[in-house]
Amino acid sequence: MAGNLNASTSIEIASISGDTTTHRNVASSIADADEGTLTRQQTSSSDPYSLSRGLKSPSEINLIKVNASNTSKKRKNPHAKNPSGKELKEFYENQNEKIKKLLKSIEEHRSEAKETAEDTALKYKIAIWGSFAANICLSILQVFAAVRSGSLSLFATMADSIFDPMSNIILMASRRAIKKVDEKKFPSGKARLETAGNITFAFVMSAVSLILIVVSARDIAAGAEAETKSFYLESVISVGAAFATKFSLFLYCWALKDIYSDVYVLWRDHRNDLFVNGFGILTSVGGSKLKWWIDPTGAIIISVVILGLWLKAAWEEFMLLVGTAADLDTQQLITYISMTHSSEILQLDTVRAYHSGPRLIIEVDVVMDPNCSLKHSHDIAEELQMKLESLPDVERAYVHIDYETTHSPEHFVKKEL
Repeated sequence: MAGNLNASTSIEIASISGDTTTHRNVASSIADADEGTLTRQQTSSSDPYSLSRGLKSPSEINLIKVNASNTSKKRKNPHAKNPSGKELKEFYENQNEKIKKLLKSIEEHRSEAKETAEDTALKYKIAIWGSFAANICLSILQVFAAVRSGSLSLFATMADSIFDPMSNIILMASRRAIKKVDEKKFPSGKARLETAGNITFAFVMSAVSLILIVVSARDIAAGAEAETKSFYLESVISVGAAFATKFSLFLYCWALKDIYSDVYVLWRDHRNDLFVNGFGILTSVGGSKLKWWIDPTGAIIISVVILGLWLKAAWEEFMLLVGTAADLDTQQLITYISMTHSSEILQLDTVRAYHSGPRLIIEVDVVMDPNCSLKHSHDIAEELQMKLESLPDVERAYVHIDYETTHSPEHFVKKEL
């Protein structure tokens, strides 16, 4: 099969089919199982590389699992590293799913994304507005708990809680701004605004954490006359209520975190708050029941954790702005779509997919017959561009036409300024 791909993808069409570890998945039309058998009804036009031959029925997968388990029991060398029956079962199940994804049409990908968005629209609003309302109430509750007790650990949880509503406002404002775009002023859209907002907020939270670390360290250095601090039950109950609320929101956002990027940010924040509030309660009570220094020490630990989590989040968002590569499954899907788009496409010279904020930019270099007319080659490339741009989470696609693959790269990664 003709297909020379750029090293940026490290993917060849040939590696997608056959019995290699990059087996992809099954189209829903071929996934009809009757007592463990799959019907393979894919035509050559919809499955030109016979990916469906790599499908395994449930009965075949179970048989492979049993055989692998029996082989491992009979193995003379117990130190030999061979995949277990469970690992093989997971591999072939993942392979089936990946083949299904590749063999789906663009229309199916679009309709699935649209259907998912419609089905989860109400849940999305509840996640966003529910988190916002809860964060406002919890910030008031945590201010009361911290001021009432004077506990530095609870002040650390309070600082984190106060900025949560601000995070919600940034997310909602970014989402609203993204939908209202002046194409003349922002020709590439405003999707990166959300990423920039997340980075800004991450550094604000990092600054607050550093302030709390300094205050807590000064408190430890100053010492205390009493062996323990005063205990305030109402403060502990308030933070405990915040912990329970955050746990509920964490579970609710779990199902939506892989669909909406802003819900993922909320889910991550709820997850972080579970540790912050839980550990804050323990160290605050420890400072009032055991030793006074447990409280400021706990505040330092909480602040360091918050600092680390938000710096990690900022780095991840920053890498999206820089342009980190898309995951391998996405690159393989783009490669397969491009190679099967038209019989006039002889080879793929380059396939790149990288982030521009939360969405993707795609670059594809296709090789066509040098005798093909300009009009015909343009129409094929334009159709491919529109097809790729219709994929979920794709911001822009660029398709370049070439007639051979022996030339130097069109674009230099390292520029001489």
